[in-house]
Amino acid sequence: MKEYFASRLSALVAALVALVIVTAPALAAGGTPLVSPAWLNEHLRDPNVVVLDIRSAIDGGGEKAYLEAHVPGSVHSDYDKAGWRVTRNNVPFMLPSQAQLEKLIGDTGIDEDSHAVVVPAGVSFSDFGAAARVYWTLKVAGVKNISILDGGVAAWKKAGLPTESGKNTPSPKIFTSSLDKNLLAEVADVESAPAQNATLLDARPASYFLGKEKAPAAAAYGHIPGAINVDSASFYDASTNKLKAPSELAAAAAQIPADRPTVSYCNTGHWAATDWFVLHEVLGRQNVRLYDGSMVEWSADARRPIQSSRTKWDDLKKALGLGS
Repeated sequence: MKEYFASRLSALVAALVALVIVTAPALAAGGTPLVSPAWLNEHLRDPNVVVLDIRSAIDGGGEKAYLEAHVPGSVHSDYDKAGWRVTRNNVPFMLPSQAQLEKLIGDTGIDEDSHAVVVPAGVSFSDFGAAARVYWTLKVAGVKNISILDGGVAAWKKAGLPTESGKNTPSPKIFTSSLDKNLLAEVADVESAPAQNATLLDARPASYFLGKEKAPAAAAYGHIPGAINVDSASFYDASTNKLKAPSELAAAAAQIPADRPTVSYCNTGHWAATDWFVLHEVLGRQNVRLYDGSMVEWSADARRPIQSSRTKWDDLKKALGLGS
């Protein structure tokens, strides 16, 4: 009997050791939505890691800032210019086509086996939105292993880690996308949201939601009827230029029903990417999609309903140059 239990114990130990050996590479590969500067510094030379610097005019940087100083080995792909958002059917800032995605992603040196680490400037909630939108785009396209550098270039520098100047030219890869439409909401999905008991989540500042101001590309003031408003900035800590701690994120998201599908939108799918990232990637809510067309596409058709608290006084102030 002792020999039997000893044999069973030995088998169990061997199985646990095998499990550790099998899972250790996956754990070492990262796979978390946010990675620290220390983690990235440790894994910079991993052959599958591609560091993608996305700085653009949105953060006041772009290629000039990249050329002056960047994470060693990183390649630059300007969020605003490289094609991460395109015009389709006369609607700007949309998800690229499958062919466009394959070329865009492959040209950065990313393929199906890569661990892409998206690096924003780390200067504002809107700048984080750019990183979240690129992250979402990569995930929709079929890249399995993606992270955002927590705090971006600013956090990297603050940690005292080395930077380099000049330009790194990526080695293009052949990337074959497999679109995950479970992450993408289209007009029809938004129209059917009430029937599907889905929550429409407006990620804009309250002034946009209420109709006091609007994006230049939007045709009307206000929000999609039935939506709730959770400003993407509420998930961001401006004092550290990072997302808030998970417990704080959960508290900020408490008003969003967790037992229903959620569709996140804003003006162009930029701020909405942060809400999607927090809910889906950090808090683990699975049935969350991003509507990339957002208010610009929705308001382009005057037949679609829009709810607004805008008043004639708001219009008069705009006419007098005192408001939006």
